[in-house]
Amino acid sequence: MRTDSTAGPMPTLSQAELIFEAQQRQARNFRRNVTLSWGILLLILLYLFSGQSFLGIETISLDFEFMRENASFIAGGIPQTLLVSLLSITLATVLALLTALGRLSSVPPLYALSTFYVSLIRGTPLYLQIFFFFLALPQLGIVLSGLFAGVLALGLNYGAYMSEIFRAGLGSVGKGQREAAIAIGMNPWQTMKRIVLPQALRFAIPPIGNDFIAMTKDSALVSATGFVHEVMWRATRVGRAQFHNLEALIIAAIFYWMMTIMLTYVQGIIEARLAKGDR
Repeated sequence: MRTDSTAGPMPTLSQAELIFEAQQRQARNFRRNVTLSWGILLLILLYLFSGQSFLGIETISLDFEFMRENASFIAGGIPQTLLVSLLSITLATVLALLTALGRLSSVPPLYALSTFYVSLIRGTPLYLQIFFFFLALPQLGIVLSGLFAGVLALGLNYGAYMSEIFRAGLGSVGKGQREAAIAIGMNPWQTMKRIVLPQALRFAIPPIGNDFIAMTKDSALVSATGFVHEVMWRATRVGRAQFHNLEALIIAAIFYWMMTIMLTYVQGIIEARLAKGDR
């Protein structure tokens, strides 16, 4: 038993508590070292773009005045970028769920439709799909705005890939649970709604978060239409106009990086809450 001259005897920690304390201390040390390493890497990166000379090696010189003057203009595209991503991931989630149900269906037309959709979309580039909806459909009398064409292309593209996530999630629910639901009198729709879908969505949410982060970056392709003034469009416009493409693209990269870090943090919180059910 440990003693303290002011507080009296202190209880001896058990072996399990000592191990837990050691693990916590190791985790804190690991996080501290990672943070320190990040700081060093950021300092190195900043130095590489400082325009200084070291041992005869010239670093990259940037026009910081241009960056200060135009950062707010480029940042004005962040809401548009997030809007395109949010609308696209919503459409992709609905399409992915319907496609996954179709691929698990025993009805031949539904199965054929879902597999044909996945094969067609996954077999063509996203860039082509954006231009198809924006430039090709007007020949058929269907005129879509740049925003709608971009959201439609991103939603269809990611919906095809995400359908595999939902299919795996639906397949992860044990057959015994379905049989038990039928045994207590549930019909197929009730079984799907109350038993299968809640568990499948819990399985699918973390990968969907990854796809949302990826889609936030892929939304830059929508700028090719010229009518969606998101981060990439603004960066290329001001960079070309003032012949400072390097500085403009670095600003855009910083904003995309910041959005990715924030979305990754939110995803981590969601995954931590979902993981509580496994404890």
